[in-house]
Amino acid sequence: MKTLIFDCDGVLVDTEKDGHRAAFNEAFKLKGLGIKWGVGLYGELLKIAGGKERMRCFFSEMGWPVKEDAREDFISELHKVKTECFMKIIKEGRLPLRSGVARLVDEAIDAGISLAVCSTSNGKAVNMVIDILLGRQRKKHFKGIYAGDIVSKKKPDPEIYLLARDRLGIDPKECVVIEDSRNGLLAAKGAGMNCIITKSEYTGDEDFTEADLVFPELGDLPGPVVDLDTLSRVCES
Repeated sequence: MKTLIFDCDGVLVDTEKDGHRAAFNEAFKLKGLGIKWGVGLYGELLKIAGGKERMRCFFSEMGWPVKEDAREDFISELHKVKTECFMKIIKEGRLPLRSGVARLVDEAIDAGISLAVCSTSNGKAVNMVIDILLGRQRKKHFKGIYAGDIVSKKKPDPEIYLLARDRLGIDPKECVVIEDSRNGLLAAKGAGMNCIITKSEYTGDEDFTEADLVFPELGDLPGPVVDLDTLSRVCES
């Protein structure tokens, strides 16, 4: 294994229920929309990759509060407010890193493994997660952070992983991706990469048949952990 790529939401941080969902609801409140996404509804919306895409789907089904020619500006502004709300949640330290993330990143740095992040979330939010929760010293070792609207197609399309492959000049067979969702798994596999799953709160019941390995978490000592040797064996199999 020469390259280790992390998804962000659900992998670095279990962001969805008390992070992104809470930020969407705060944005709806600030805009006076009278909307609140419950845990169950948000779980269904998560099957759609991308925050803007989720909102478009929701309003298409439930009704738009603006005229058709104003919809894209409305979505862009609402998503901007939502991102600001999410970044406030991160700044306030309300969401911790998932178990084992910092440990595995440190192991990779010590072993000279290249690191990257591939996420379909907003780039500012992803960078803030890494800056604040992993820290800027660790961030300096990441060769690429690919997020937001830099690709035209989101997961499960492999475009973001193909972009990382090309920009980093990596061999997919020498790369391991850590994902938490079926959409992410299909995207990584579509790029020819090895992929392990760490289940998150919303994705535990998804189908991970194509995954190389599936774990409940990466883990911290003294308990069971997913280490570099485990990931390297995935590349060798």
